[in-house]
Amino acid sequence: MDESILFVSDAPVREGDGASLYAGATVALRDDVAAALGEREFSAICLDRTRVDEALADARWLRRRRNRLPVIALVDTGDVARAHELFSVGVQEIVVRDASSDASLRTRLAGLVAPRAPSRPLGSAGGVAARSPAMRACLELVRKAQRSDATVLLLGETGTGKEVLARTVHEGGRRARGPFVAINCAAFPETLLESELFGHDRGAFTGASRSRPGHFVQANGGTLFLDEIGETTLGFQVKLLRALQEGRVRPLGADRESPVDARIIAATNRDLEAEVEAGRFRRDLYFRLNVFPISLPPLRARIEDVVPLVLHFLERSGELTSLRGVAADARHLLETYPWPGNVRELENEVARIVTHAEAGAEITARMLSPRLRGGAPELPRAAASETLRQAIARFESWYLKQALERNQERRIATARELGITRECLYKKLRRYGMQ
Repeated sequence: MDESILFVSDAPVREGDGASLYAGATVALRDDVAAALGEREFSAICLDRTRVDEALADARWLRRRRNRLPVIALVDTGDVARAHELFSVGVQEIVVRDASSDASLRTRLAGLVAPRAPSRPLGSAGGVAARSPAMRACLELVRKAQRSDATVLLLGETGTGKEVLARTVHEGGRRARGPFVAINCAAFPETLLESELFGHDRGAFTGASRSRPGHFVQANGGTLFLDEIGETTLGFQVKLLRALQEGRVRPLGADRESPVDARIIAATNRDLEAEVEAGRFRRDLYFRLNVFPISLPPLRARIEDVVPLVLHFLERSGELTSLRGVAADARHLLETYPWPGNVRELENEVARIVTHAEAGAEITARMLSPRLRGGAPELPRAAASETLRQAIARFESWYLKQALERNQERRIATARELGITRECLYKKLRRYGMQ
């Protein structure tokens, strides 16, 4: 079979050598597409339209013709947000246009249609499964981010793997030999967070017996990852903005500034645009961070990656050789469960399976947690003399424990999932002796 790609494009055909982008065949009208498909065989169809709406119309037309060839769409960075529309009408791969040469872009396209082994999770920092179209589009942006020093803003629900993706950007970029320094901004009050990031001099505050460089300085020549940036206070945001704009930091208690050269990658599970409108996040800092946004899809939107991730977690735990794989009934439950805790919840589920599984066993449905099988863990039977208030308290304590486990004991994330304030959560934890 001829391994060329049929391009459907309204752009001028660019002249070049044999490695030019349109080295196969190029047409603009649908009648010409039908004629080309009738005359010769192609390995894939690539929609290279100027406007996404035209590519959507082409994809719908191909689907009505019962096209069986893989359909790839070339999109600009600004149109990546519409990738879900393209996937819904039959596009199987998204490739982001950039400054690459035609030869480089054609090589990437050829790699998508070439026969390949079953997908395995990519990335060395926890695993990034790339079988699903949604994650492939996300990794296209990661690949582009690796080639620059632009500030990256990672957006996505809790547990989707934002730190894993941040490490992937760092390890594939020119700063890979430098340090990768990560800090969870939600884990510190404002004053302590300032000390952690900017450092402090000896005697700057009670207990500061020696000077200490901050994370900005520690990340010099590398990458600084600011996780949960949406949880910071307005007062801290002013100081962070100045450090980002000036490229200099002043340690607490110091009368001098130190130059820093660190790439910034920030992450949040909040809608920062909404936070800006609500007055909880500075607009100028938002624009400073939102240079290269990448949205991570939730696990429920990338079900093709669930089983590869299970295999990756088994391999990382050393149990891949002692377990015989995933049975069909377990695969069905794993792929239909909504995974509110995303990849982190899946990783915890695999850890639980490993703890209880016997060597040589196959992961079956009965080995999965009751919540995946459609039920909840059985509660202790109520005593005959138990009042309604006592029964409600018993259920509430159980429910809090389940939420804490899903969020790996992270209190802020747990409170957000339950729809209550941190103060309310702490009060309930104290009431049930769970502090």
